[in-house]
Amino acid sequence: MSVLIIKNIGTMVSGDIKNPILDANTVVVENGVIKEVGGVEIEKKYTAESVIDANGTTLIPGIIDTHVHPVLGDFSPRQSIVGFMESSVHGGITTFISAGEPHTPGRPKDRAGTKALAVLGKKSSMNFKPGGAKFHGGSLILEQGLIEEDFKELAAEGVDVVGEVGLGTVKKPEDAAPMVKWAKENGMTVMMHTGGTSIPGSSSISANDVIATDPDVVSHINGGPTSIPVEEVDKLIDETELSLEVIQCGNFRILKHVAERLAEKGQLNRILMGTDAPSGTGVIPLSQIRTMSYLASCCEGVSAAEAICIGTGNNADKFKLNRGKIEAGREADFVIMDAPMGSAGKDALEALEVGDLPGIAFVIVDGNVVVKKSKNTPPATRQPSIV
Repeated sequence: MSVLIIKNIGTMVSGDIKNPILDANTVVVENGVIKEVGGVEIEKKYTAESVIDANGTTLIPGIIDTHVHPVLGDFSPRQSIVGFMESSVHGGITTFISAGEPHTPGRPKDRAGTKALAVLGKKSSMNFKPGGAKFHGGSLILEQGLIEEDFKELAAEGVDVVGEVGLGTVKKPEDAAPMVKWAKENGMTVMMHTGGTSIPGSSSISANDVIATDPDVVSHINGGPTSIPVEEVDKLIDETELSLEVIQCGNFRILKHVAERLAEKGQLNRILMGTDAPSGTGVIPLSQIRTMSYLASCCEGVSAAEAICIGTGNNADKFKLNRGKIEAGREADFVIMDAPMGSAGKDALEALEVGDLPGIAFVIVDGNVVVKKSKNTPPATRQPSIV
């Protein structure tokens, strides 16, 4: 039995948008799973193999990226990039979710090839940990010719996400809707491209198209990179209960509008956060904490703790992942951070609210430290230590 104790935590962000900050300063991890959360008194109940003194810093759940476009492994011919996920772990991301692998060279579009690509992507990602992080690949791209039995077969092989509807040859709602229904019946989470065309071969998708198709996730509602008009954004906000994903590589005016409208409605639980990398915008390893900083510093009604919950617990809940929140029974994925040196903020949350990026000190996956001092963020003012 392996026990890790993280103590002397200054602020603990829960990942739960309904209760963002926990009144606790100690976490106990047993065999990679959170065992107990509480005050200093719980430490005495356990014999720890490892102890981390957080030194008054901020502990948050590991960040989840709901929108990457890999091929196989940590490579994509889009921008001819290698190692983008490993670098992003230094930005606090501990889980990457594929929104489809459309950049695969020679990507098959026939029924057999489409299924084979999804199964290969899923099973290879289960055995691959870029930078120590978790990777959920093999998101199915909808192509003409898929039948109901295919979705049962794919689910049995572990495929549990449908990548952005609209990236494949299935583009019209009347063609997509039956497949989306089959996917949901087999436990899959369905994403749908929204907005203008992103790459040659993709399509522009309106609010009415989304409503008629009925996915689980409205991918990059703020554009990937071109947004739908604000009137259509409001239609999706007011006439549906769909989850609305915002991304760093999109339209920031619409991002702000979505966040503030949902904050007004008391529906911040509907926002998800991804990167859409690699894209024409490229790769920004600190994308998720940059989006958190924008939400906390520029969007009325969104606190820093809530911005963090959007990129952790909200994402985990929508994709049915047992992580993203600091509570007993969840996988022990964490980020330890503090205000960067020289920031006007006194801690990580204040730094986000003044528009700075926190300094990431440790990144922890399943109770194992995979990053000791980020190579991409500024140094944290206070440093945790392994004692």
